[in-house]
Amino acid sequence: MDKVMKLAAQRAVVIFSMSSCCMCHTVIRLFHELGVNPSVYELDEDPKGREMERALVKLLGHSPPVPAVFIGGKLIGSTDKIMSLHLSGDLIPMLRNAGALWV
Repeated sequence: MDKVMKLAAQRAVVIFSMSSCCMCHTVIRLFHELGVNPSVYELDEDPKGREMERALVKLLGHSPPVPAVFIGGKLIGSTDKIMSLHLSGDLIPMLRNAGALWV
């Protein structure tokens, strides 16, 4: 849990992902299209990925735990939460407040 929280606090936007997850790719692409350069941690490519995956399941309360998006060091959620925030117009202000967007 400590490693996940430490990594999540290092950048404005952090995404925990799996390289084979299509929803992860969708969320990462959304952020790139918005002009955000998130830190992406592929759990299936990290030696401590299983440990981080278990911590994310505890934080999110469901499995699979990816994508898990942190903005400004706070857990925002998975695909459904990110898309909901984007469609409601709340994602961009959140990204600006976290320092992920300048405009």
